[in-house]
Amino acid sequence: MIEVSACLPRGSVYLAGETVKSQITFSNTSQNPSDTDSLAWSSVQIICQCSVSESRVHLPKSQQLSTEEVSTTGCDTSFVPNKGERGLTVLSTKPRILFCDLKLAAGESKSFIYEDVIPVDSPPSYKGQAVKYSYKVTIGAQKFNQPTKLIRMPFRVMVLHGLNDISVYTEGEEVSPSNPFLKPQQSENSLLDIAMQVLSTVTARKAPHSYNITNAKGKVAKFILFKQAYKLGEDIVGVFNFTDGTIPCVQYSVTLQSEEQISEECRKKPGQGTAVTSYVKHQEMCLHTAKTHVNIPIPLTATPCFITDIVCLRWRLHFEFVTSSDPISESERPTNMDDSASWRGPATINVETMVWDLPIKIYPTSPIHASCVTMLKSGSCVQI
Repeated sequence: MIEVSACLPRGSVYLAGETVKSQITFSNTSQNPSDTDSLAWSSVQIICQCSVSESRVHLPKSQQLSTEEVSTTGCDTSFVPNKGERGLTVLSTKPRILFCDLKLAAGESKSFIYEDVIPVDSPPSYKGQAVKYSYKVTIGAQKFNQPTKLIRMPFRVMVLHGLNDISVYTEGEEVSPSNPFLKPQQSENSLLDIAMQVLSTVTARKAPHSYNITNAKGKVAKFILFKQAYKLGEDIVGVFNFTDGTIPCVQYSVTLQSEEQISEECRKKPGQGTAVTSYVKHQEMCLHTAKTHVNIPIPLTATPCFITDIVCLRWRLHFEFVTSSDPISESERPTNMDDSASWRGPATINVETMVWDLPIKIYPTSPIHASCVTMLKSGSCVQI
């Protein structure tokens, strides 16, 4: 009996364009010293499966990769990484052969390192209401005259647009400091380092954005947002100012939402709307409140903004304001500090509800940081 174990040493989250590294170990677990076992071959490949809701999405034929494009044959003894998978294979790297005719004595183990680059133009990992993208490192191995066994290791891919040509972010030799007494060395930043620099620049706090919230009767409040671009795991911080409002605001709520929009050529119905998913909600009573703030954390498990030929994902802040149709008087404050006063609100209030959507940008974060909260296992094991 041969045990095949595989793991992703760095974790199960990567940026598109990074190199996925996997360590694969084959061990003969037999306790009999005279037992020698062998495998005919083993191969590894990265695939991305896209599954859709058939009631909402119609995929054109150009989006589909056939089984012949992923594997040369379709019998039980061939390497078909998408065998038994739901959906369509939208991305498939070239298969890498680890070995042919591997013989292992009892208690002997042999390890292999598999490395491959995730294409920069790959779709991100995503699980929406109508579309799902999922990545797996698939390992196939076969004994002589036996069916092929598959090991699948799921991992997450985040996409940061603009990394197609990382040379524009590297420092040229003519502007780098030089020392005539030292041998010149060309320093190269990794794609992950460059991505973190780009993310820090794009999501840096700049001038705050101020919004006057009004309805047909007057001004409700002023909302200040310190920036409009965020990384996964950051907090969205905003400030409400009701001091200049002419319309009493009784309650407000702010919800972080994503909008999933299917492209026109892939929609099942012509008038199909956008699917909205709510993540974090902040709600507060604000009658007679001068200033208050809102703090909404962005989940690390969320998918940043992206667009493919099938679906487009955007993010927004959804505001709901409950305003009073009639003026509400405040309590009279005592002139003497030793005295106290109480105020009782009206039993009924005529209210109106107004909504407002504010688009925001959400970008990836460090894949090492995102690996801390992922539920994906970075290792797998099977016996052949």
